[in-house]
Amino acid sequence: MVEFLTDMTTYFSDILNDAGALAPFLSTLLIYLEGILAFLPLFVFVGINTVTMGPILGNLLAWVATVLGCFTTFLLTSSILSDWVYDHIKDNEKLLRFHDLVKNLKFRQLVLLIAIPFVPSFFMNVGAGLAKISKKKYFAALLLGKIFVVIFLSYICTSLIESITNPIKLLEVLGLIVAAYLIARIVNKKFNIDKEF
Repeated sequence: MVEFLTDMTTYFSDILNDAGALAPFLSTLLIYLEGILAFLPLFVFVGINTVTMGPILGNLLAWVATVLGCFTTFLLTSSILSDWVYDHIKDNEKLLRFHDLVKNLKFRQLVLLIAIPFVPSFFMNVGAGLAKISKKKYFAALLLGKIFVVIFLSYICTSLIESITNPIKLLEVLGLIVAAYLIARIVNKKFNIDKEF
């Protein structure tokens, strides 16, 4: 797995190095596509955005691109596959229970899951789409949760391996995740998102 990630990083880094001045825009487009195509390495593109455009503009573009990419996957799944999947699982009690569990996730729980950098966003987007979570609720959760993912990935863009093996970085990740959860609770309490959507 580590070797695969290293190879992917090298491959995309070479492509973006050859792109010259277009590299930041290409990496932003690739961040958007990562929300749709799960195999793309988000941390590489976020890192490139941070290095080439600076932490503010680079992170802002990465945040917008990843939110839009994830929401695109969510919308496509919700509109194309959700009814078909529901028809095939409605007689299976275990799958139906899991479907309902996902559908009834609270706003703060969604934000928490989205904010964890190592939770595959593609599966979150598809799962939320299949469960037909409210579009407004999921978009709001993406807007909030992805801020923490982008900040974290930007911070550790030097190496995914370092973030896994360095206990200090893991504590920092935990701090970001706790912050995401607490902010989600505050936002939910202020705007009553769970009841509104």
